[in-house]
Order: sequence, then structure tokens, then C-alpha cells
Amino acid sequence: MAERYLSVAQIAERLGTTERFPRRLIAERRITFVKVGRHIRIPESALSAFIDANTVQPLSRLRRVA
Repeated sequence: MAERYLSVAQIAERLGTTERFPRRLIAERRITFVKVGRHIRIPESALSAFIDANTVQPLSRLRRVA
């Protein structure tokens, strides 16, 4: 199955943000992207990897506060 490439607008919609956030990720080289002429596309696998890398797991047990 072929890799699907998403536009900045599609990435913003999936993340629930404005287009500014994915553009900043691209400018800071924090996410993999492909330039097709003047268009920028992000592979779905890169978006999944970005989300996985930035997912914070909950603590396994509660800590008591004195």
C-alpha cells in the first residue's frame, strides 16, 4: 500500500490546531516533510511517529502528598 501524504491544512485538522503549528514544526525541522515544488507534504507515518514520540504516559501509581 502506498504512503499517503497530507497537506499542512490536513495535519492541522488532525491535530486540532491552526495551520501555524504544523508550519512551525516544519520550520524547526521537528517533523519529516517532503517538498513537491512549492508544496509541502507530510507522510502519515511521520505524523504518527511525531505523535508517538510526544505522547506522555500516565504514572503507574498515585503519589501521596504530605
